Amino acid sequence: MDQICIIGGRPLEGTVQVGGAKNAALPILAACLLGGGDCEIDHVPQVRDVSTMVKLLQLLGVIVQGQCGKYTLNAETVQSVVAPYELVKTMRASILSLGPLLARLGEAKVSLPGGCAIGTRPVNLHLRGLEMMGAEIQVEHGYIHAKAARLQGARIDLDFPTVTGTENLIMAACLAEGTTTLHNVAREPEIGDLCAFLTKRGAKIHGVGTDTITIEGVRALHGARHWVMPDRVETGTYLMAGAITGGNLMVRGCITDHIGSVLKKLQETGVDLTEESEGVRIRRTGSLRSADIKTLPYPGFPTDLQAQMMALMSIAEGTSVLTETIFEGRFLHVPELHRMGASIEVDGPHAVIKGVATLTGAPVMASDLRASAGLVLAGLAAEGETVISRVYHLDRGYEKLEEKLGALGANIKRMRETA
Repeated sequence: MDQICIIGGRPLEGTVQVGGAKNAALPILAACLLGGGDCEIDHVPQVRDVSTMVKLLQLLGVIVQGQCGKYTLNAETVQSVVAPYELVKTMRASILSLGPLLARLGEAKVSLPGGCAIGTRPVNLHLRGLEMMGAEIQVEHGYIHAKAARLQGARIDLDFPTVTGTENLIMAACLAEGTTTLHNVAREPEIGDLCAFLTKRGAKIHGVGTDTITIEGVRALHGARHWVMPDRVETGTYLMAGAITGGNLMVRGCITDHIGSVLKKLQETGVDLTEESEGVRIRRTGSLRSADIKTLPYPGFPTDLQAQMMALMSIAEGTSVLTETIFEGRFLHVPELHRMGASIEVDGPHAVIKGVATLTGAPVMASDLRASAGLVLAGLAAEGETVISRVYHLDRGYEKLEEKLGALGANIKRMRETA
C-alpha cells in the first residue's frame, strides 16, 4: 500500500493545470449506456474512479477504446444489466448505471453503492423517482433490481437536491415516453455538463442551471463528441495549497464562475486573488485570517472542499466555525489534524477551529478522498515530516497530485508502506 511523505514549509510557486472534472466525467461515461453510436469523450481525468467506471461499462458490454484522457465508447451491443458488488463497492458513482440501464434495456440490477465513509447518502430519492416513472423496484441481497417495459414521463419533486439522484433521473427520463419534470434538482455545474453531452446526443432537456429541469423523452440517442469541464474541486484544492504555504500560484484552465463561493471565502482569509486570462493567481504574503464556512448545495460552498478549508483555517489567526450540512460523517479527518497540532472541537455538524501558529508533521491516516487532500495541504504547511497512509483514497479523485505539487516546489514523494 502506498504512502505519501511530505517535508513541509516550502511556499508553492509556479503554474498548475487543472484537469477534467471527475464528478462530470463519471455521469457522462455512464450516459454512454443510453444508446449506440460512438461517443468520443476528451479531457477525462486519469483517476481510479474513472478506471472503475470504464471497467464496469466494459463488463456491461460497452466497447471502450483509448486511454490517457480520451476515450471512444460504443454501447450498441450492451446486453448485461448487472452492475456487480465487486466493482460498485469501491465507488458510489456506479449507481449512475441504474437509470441508463433501466431506460435502455428495461431492467437493471445494481449493487448498493460504496465509496467514501462520509455518511449514509441514501439512494431512496433515486428509487422513488424511478418508481414514479413506472419502474418496479425491489431491494434484496444487497442489490437494487428495477424493471420497466418503458419508463413514463412524470412530475417528480425531490426532497433534497441530490446530485447523483438528479443525474440518474435525467438520464432515465431521456428515453422515457412523454415529458418528465424534475423539481428541486441539484444545480451543480457537473449536471450542466452531463446535460450538454446528452443534448449533443439528441436529448431534449430544458431548464439546465435552474431548480426545475424538463426532459422530453425520445426513442433513441446517437453518438457525440464532448470535452469534460475542468474540475472545480481540484481548482479549489490548489488555490488552498497556495494559500496554506504562503505561495504565489497560478491555477490554469479553471472556470471561475464555478467556484464563486470558494473565491469569496479565500478573499476573507486575506489572500490576494487575481483573475487572469489563463486562470486564477493566488498570493499570500501575510498571516491568514479566520473565516466561518458553511457547506451548502451549489452555488454554496462545496462539501468536497471542506477538509481542505479546515486545514487552511487551522493556521489562521482567530477562531473559525465550519458547519457541514451535506454529509453527517465528514469530520473523520479532525483526529488526524489533531495529531499535527491543530486545535479543533467538533459539536455535531459544527467544527470550531482555533488557529495555531504552526502545524507539526506526524504520521496520519486518510479516511476518504477529500480528507486525503486536506491532510496533504496540512503536511505542506507543517514543520517537519508528514507521512499519509491509505492514499488510495486520494488516487480516486486526483490525477498525479504529488507530481503536480512537486513541480511547484513541494518536497513530496510517494513510497511503498513498510511492514
